[in-house]
Parts: sequence; C-alpha cells; structure tokens
Amino acid sequence: MALSNLTARVLVAVVAIPLVIGGVWIGGIILAVLLGVVSALAARELYSIAEHGGYSPLARTGTLLAFLLPIGVHYFRLGQFVPPEIALGAIVLIAIFTLALFRRSPEQHPLGAAAVTLLGVLYTAGFLSFAYALRYHNYVVTAQAGTALVFFPFVLTWISDTAGYFVGRALGRAKLMPSVSPGKTREGAIGALAFCMLASWAYAHWVLVPFANLGLRTSTALVLGAAIGASVQIGDLVESLLKREGGVKDSSHLIPGHGGVLDRIDGMLFALPVAYFVFTFPHVLLFVNR
Repeated sequence: MALSNLTARVLVAVVAIPLVIGGVWIGGIILAVLLGVVSALAARELYSIAEHGGYSPLARTGTLLAFLLPIGVHYFRLGQFVPPEIALGAIVLIAIFTLALFRRSPEQHPLGAAAVTLLGVLYTAGFLSFAYALRYHNYVVTAQAGTALVFFPFVLTWISDTAGYFVGRALGRAKLMPSVSPGKTREGAIGALAFCMLASWAYAHWVLVPFANLGLRTSTALVLGAAIGASVQIGDLVESLLKREGGVKDSSHLIPGHGGVLDRIDGMLFALPVAYFVFTFPHVLLFVNR
C-alpha cells in the first residue's frame, strides 16, 4: 500500500532533520559535501525545468560545478585555495564558457546555454554556500554557536511556509500572484511575514542567547524577521515562476510527499544570503555575557 502524503512527509523529516543538524554541527568538509550534494540535486532539477522550457543548459557540467562550489568555499576558508572569492566565480564561468565553446554550435544558442548553466550553479550552490559562511561567521566561536546561527534562517523559512499555508487556508481571499502561484493569497503572505517577525524575536531570545551567547535588539530582530520572511516568499514565487515557464508542477519527484529538492529549499535559498548580509553589519549581532 502506498504511503499517504502526510506519512511520507513525516518519514522524510525524521531522516532529514537529524542529518542536517549533524552536518551543520560537525561542519568542515562534512558540511561542505552535504551542501554540495543538495546543490547538485537542486541544480539538476533546475536544468530539467529549463529543458522543459526550451533551453539547452550544460546540465552535467553545471551539476558537477554545483557540487564542487561549496567544497571550494571550504578549502578557501582553510587557506588552501589562494584566489579570492571572486576568482572562484570566474573559474566557474570560464569552465562553463569553455564547455559551451565545444558543445554548442552557434545554431544551438551557446549564450543561452552558458547563461542558464551559470544561473543553475549560482542559484543553488552559490546561495547554499552562505550556510557554510554562517557556520563560520566571525562571531562564531563554538560548533553550538555556529549551528544556532545557521538555523536562524532555516527555522524562519519553515515558520514562513507553515504560517503562510495555514493563515492562507483560514483567512485567504485575495490572490497574491495568481499568474505565478494560484494558491497563494495576500492574507497568507501577511500572516507569514508577521509570524516570521515574531519567530525572529523568539529565536534570538531563546536560542541565540543561551546557545551562542549572541543577541539581537528587539527592533533589529523584528526587522530581520521581516527581511528574511520577505525573501523566503520571493524565493518561493521565483521558483514557481520558473516552473510555470517550464510547464511543470514540481521540480522533481525525488522526495516522497515533498516533490523535488528545489521545491523544499526555494525560500531558504533567498533567506540564507539575506541573513548573512544583515549579520555582517556592525552592532547587529551582540555578544551576551550570562
């Protein structure tokens, strides 16, 4: 008998959540490889969507580069990768253009192939690598603190998705962007944003302070929650837009009850760089003496 959708979701969560927590806690090459695997799966799904939309990305090359990029970030942090970060991106671009030169004739639109391939690498591996950057943020001194910081945007992404779904079902009337995602409502979007702001304050107070000795002012926590909440919803809508163009409902059927990897991380992809960007500003994260 086939598993129900809810049962499949629960089983996936039971396996995936400890795996992610463990990978983030251990950090280092383990975290880099974990991010690389997720990036490669998500990139391959994006290339499949693009192929349905009539594009011809260098899918195997892009998938491999998406896997390798977080690992390159890891070795750069260890000082074993000499060029600065921008050179790492340039190497990726050079590799893509080189493959396009030999594998796409002028009639096969090499510019479009290279552009979509590069987009797949940066959109997946580039954005997910900010989880690694958060794990080893300048304010992080222990594995516990790094894990707490990484899960800040993770938890807010989950809160946003959950609150948006339930508030939308209970109160939703006006469609948010019906041409992109018919099921989403303005009421659900507002509810998701409000719960994200509240969750940001609560996470800072009850997780960052006791587990990382880091804190946020109340006003900062609320603004950060709004910024991450908005980015999660935009990321979700962007992936819906891409699937609309490709004419597909899910990015894949890899995860039972969830669709594809990209379907699960679309909002988080946008939340991670936004969180890292805000945390780099002086006096946003505050050391707490307890």
